[in-house]
Amino acid sequence: MDSFVSFLTTAGTVFFAFLIGEPIFRWFLRMFGVYAVVQEGTCHVYVLFGKVTAILNEPGLYFLWLKMGPSALIINWFGKRHVLDMRLDQQYLRSQAVNSEEGAPMGIGIWYEMYISDPVAYLFKNTGPKGSLAANVSNSTVRCLSNMPLEAMLETRHVMSQTVRTDVSPKSHEWGYKLGSVYIRKVHFRDANMIRQIEEKVVNRLRQVTSAILQDGANQVNIITSSAERQAAVAFAQANAMRPKIVGEALQKIGENAEVSNAMFEVLELERLIESKTKITLVPPNSGLLTQMLVTQK
Repeated sequence: MDSFVSFLTTAGTVFFAFLIGEPIFRWFLRMFGVYAVVQEGTCHVYVLFGKVTAILNEPGLYFLWLKMGPSALIINWFGKRHVLDMRLDQQYLRSQAVNSEEGAPMGIGIWYEMYISDPVAYLFKNTGPKGSLAANVSNSTVRCLSNMPLEAMLETRHVMSQTVRTDVSPKSHEWGYKLGSVYIRKVHFRDANMIRQIEEKVVNRLRQVTSAILQDGANQVNIITSSAERQAAVAFAQANAMRPKIVGEALQKIGENAEVSNAMFEVLELERLIESKTKITLVPPNSGLLTQMLVTQK
């Protein structure tokens, strides 16, 4: 039982020793410059007594004694380590004020990418390279894109983007902060009165176009209706003109046969009598009733 308790005590002591002592031990190793770990997308710049002693720009584990020699022992005590983010960064500048060739006040929104190309120049050649790059892009946009024709300013965004990038890139590289892609994302009018006037003109033009379309449609409908009525009138006139001819030809054929002709006229006469709804008195043949009636009237 005593041996088991002793084993647990020893195991617990070793566990807490490694749990607490191992990070402390690694901290002492880093402080005395034994090793350094460079993460992905970062760069370590070591400066001792105002002089750059080492630049670690690749991710991995480095033994500083092999990179800097004996100065690695004091680099973390008397020197300074700069950890730089080498990843691609982006920024958007809104409504940069420019004027077109026609004098219209325009605003240009420009988006650009930047990244650190030279760590030493980034640290020591400019105290604020990011702000300086933004100011340089803004100034270049105003300087290079002013006095352009309004039509070109609204349509040739790719050309304008290339112009700004070509103008800014050399200066930015001197500061160790290289300019990447540049894109003109937005071109707009800045004068509220001009925007309102353009809106009014567009609305009026839309109304004119709508009225013209409606009038043209009504004219087309009237033309189609008139054409249809004219064709119908011509067809009815032709039918009325042909009716007597057709009836006459039919009567001529019927008149060639007397029996058919007499039968047809009798049928027509009977139909007319039936349609008139008059009273009809039928007298049997050879009854002499008609003669008696005539004698009675006398």
